Amino acid sequence: MPLTVFNTLSQRKEPFVPLSGNRVGIYICGPTVYDYSHIGHARTFVSFDVIVKHLRRKSFDVLHVVNITNVDDKIIRRANETGRNPMELADEFEHIFYEDMDKLKVSKADVNPRVSDHMPEIIAVIQSLISKDFAYEVDGDVYFDVRKANGYGRLSGQTLEEIKAGARVEVDERKRYQADFALWKKAKPREPFWESPWGKGRPGWHIECTAMSMKYIGPQVDVHGGARDLIFPHHENEIVQSEAATGKKPFVKYWMHAGFLMVEGEKMAKSLGNFIVIRDLLKNYDPETFRLFVLSTHYRSPIDFSYSSLKQAESALGRLHDSLARVEEVIASQPVIDPTVEEEAFDARVHAARNAFLEAMDDDFNTPIAISHLFDFVREVNRFIADHPKASYSTVKKIRDAFLDIGGMLGILKEPRMREESLPQEVSSLLEERQRLRELRDWKKADEIRARILSLGYVLEDTREGVKVRKAVKR
Repeated sequence: MPLTVFNTLSQRKEPFVPLSGNRVGIYICGPTVYDYSHIGHARTFVSFDVIVKHLRRKSFDVLHVVNITNVDDKIIRRANETGRNPMELADEFEHIFYEDMDKLKVSKADVNPRVSDHMPEIIAVIQSLISKDFAYEVDGDVYFDVRKANGYGRLSGQTLEEIKAGARVEVDERKRYQADFALWKKAKPREPFWESPWGKGRPGWHIECTAMSMKYIGPQVDVHGGARDLIFPHHENEIVQSEAATGKKPFVKYWMHAGFLMVEGEKMAKSLGNFIVIRDLLKNYDPETFRLFVLSTHYRSPIDFSYSSLKQAESALGRLHDSLARVEEVIASQPVIDPTVEEEAFDARVHAARNAFLEAMDDDFNTPIAISHLFDFVREVNRFIADHPKASYSTVKKIRDAFLDIGGMLGILKEPRMREESLPQEVSSLLEERQRLRELRDWKKADEIRARILSLGYVLEDTREGVKVRKAVKR
């Protein structure tokens, strides 16, 4: 089945055909590193992580770029509030961002360009826009003249007058037109700055992505993505400045945007007390649980986070791991080599399950449908193993390979786990009680339960992927 992708610009699904042969340049807007990343960020990066994995699975030659915005008004404000150096603050939160992505099993991009490392490229693009009369300088600031651009507003579906009306809240009489946006900002006291033809200053937000995508991918990009709230003004402004600078249309062939994440029906905000940062969530929940929760909703759709829905994902993930563990147990029992006729027939079902998963992914990366096919497969595998406890090695290996292949694309099932049924009931109950105590932060009693479990002959390992249980080695 050919891959189709929903294009935000056309508002429809389109066959996916790269601009140049098999090569795919994909640029995802990365974080502005002034604070801890939250679960809304996590939703976006997990979604695009799976999209990139699927593109590579289909043998596209993918160049994956995720920028780091380390020069920005938000960083400067936070640094001034805390008495920090803006660049040191940005470096710290950039490092934390990478740690969070690693915990979430989000593969690192091929390139993570930072704004501060690309000032020559940014200045060169601005100079080009001025020379082509798309931009103008006023007292050390440089603005893009939106009235010179064709089709401004087409990504967000707005007219120029509607955009101008929205810009009245920040009226600047020096602008030729109130919707014009900043390409370069004159330095103010206590701000980082770089030398430029217009004096000391720093870039505006939007120009960085144009300069860096051009450097690493080229004047045209196959896929440009990010969260839905970036459509306007960020991506809208990227289009007009990039096409004006290069003369190439389209700047991006496929625009892709991840839907909003709400928290129990409300917008996530610190003022509402429902602001959840990634590292806090992962103190109590397995990263695979969060990934399965996110991927159970289509990447374009809004998603409503709640701890009850996360618990459901945790339970579902447990069923997947349990089924895989059943297969591993059969393999460990050293089954016979040659499959029976009935087992050979099941091989076809394994192949069909893989194909059903991939077909769903080819339909605009429809992970909810793909995951439903995975659970259908799990039910069939469980019945098969129950009926064939001595199944042949070749058959169970194909089943395991299918689990690991599908799980690898979703970023789950990476760590084998012991089946809960293989644990004594007393140990399982103690594990549940210990988890409850840890959620209550009653560390002393949780440690006492760990000791009781050890006395029963089992060792606990608290890992980033969750609690692992193994039998204690007798000495």
